[in-house]
Amino acid sequence: MLDFNTSIKILNKALDEKEPKTISASWIYINTPNVYRFIWKNVRIETGGIDWDRVTVRLGKTFQKRWIRYRYKQTKPYIKKEEVDIVLNKYKDKLYTFISTATAEDKKIQDKLVISLVRLGQKGNVSAQQELIKWVSYAVDDWIDRYPQIYKWRGYREELENKIKGCVRGYRYTGSFLGYLFRTLEYSARGKPPLLSLDDQFLERKRTRIDYIISENP
Repeated sequence: MLDFNTSIKILNKALDEKEPKTISASWIYINTPNVYRFIWKNVRIETGGIDWDRVTVRLGKTFQKRWIRYRYKQTKPYIKKEEVDIVLNKYKDKLYTFISTATAEDKKIQDKLVISLVRLGQKGNVSAQQELIKWVSYAVDDWIDRYPQIYKWRGYREELENKIKGCVRGYRYTGSFLGYLFRTLEYSARGKPPLLSLDDQFLERKRTRIDYIISENP
């Protein structure tokens, strides 16, 4: 009788033997039908459908990049908070991972939680997009404070939200959505002029820009 780990081993073995240039749900159905049947029955997302992210993350890196995701026919935006609540309720004791991850297990849960909302957003669920922007903004604010290559995004709140929405639309590969977003912000920050703020801190955060203005203009 198949279980998840055995199914993944069978699938990876078939991929190694056949070396397909692209991989999809159809490829799995044709080449490993027993694995497909197990996945169809047992590996499901919170709101229905197959959880292909859980499957593809267990493939070799080379094959992950060859995965072709089914494009949702539903492109018209819709509002359905119930779908978002199903995801959030499943992880209600782990919502802190949106902001902080203390262990490797926390990081895995964070990735699953974020990607679940991303996939709903890709279907057109505006409620999921809004929820994702709300939570992901905590991580982005932390990056702006910690990483010089992201700092230039300080003050560009509306543009940041548009970047997050763009990453939701463009995210394809299994893996960390936050990692994908970080790289996108890092790349697009090149050449962006930083916005100056009177709250910018200097001298190991002991003085701000406004302190200098006040001291120079008594």
